[in-house]
Amino acid sequence: LFDLIEYVVENGRILDQEVTGEKFVPCDDVVLAIGTTRCAKTGNKMTDDELLDAARMARAMAYCPYSNFSVGAALIDENGQVHRGCNVENAAYPQGSCAETGAIAAMVTAGGQRIVTIAVAGGSTDRTGFCTPCGGCRQRISEFADENTRIIVKDDDETWHKYSLADLLPSSFHL
Repeated sequence: LFDLIEYVVENGRILDQEVTGEKFVPCDDVVLAIGTTRCAKTGNKMTDDELLDAARMARAMAYCPYSNFSVGAALIDENGQVHRGCNVENAAYPQGSCAETGAIAAMVTAGGQRIVTIAVAGGSTDRTGFCTPCGGCRQRISEFADENTRIIVKDDDETWHKYSLADLLPSSFHL
């Protein structure tokens, strides 16, 4: 068991970290360079709460000095691997990248081809509620999704919101 660490994040940067006194079983085989983990706690299957925690951990790494809107995403691929991503802004605003895009790129880099479940955690200090993928990310997700792909988010009062791709992107574009 390891200590759970909470991070203090401001403007997308980690300012401080604190050991909470809680314990957790760590995920093994961490490969942060491509954002991939396999969870030791449940084998290759993570619970929705664990996946959302992985998205929140990625969110803590977001680089968002312009919008102060940090987003993290974590997805499970068809091989049971978890891939994470965070939003990265750029002064040339349209050149930034979304958290979901980073997680999908990590999945493809690791050889994954299908999203089983994706969790998204995001927001700012002035915004409450939950953060669903933007329109562009919904289309990106559809490239690697099927009718069973689940998209999960939790709002600030810990209420689950679970969607299918058809819920968020009806009649999506496909070649």
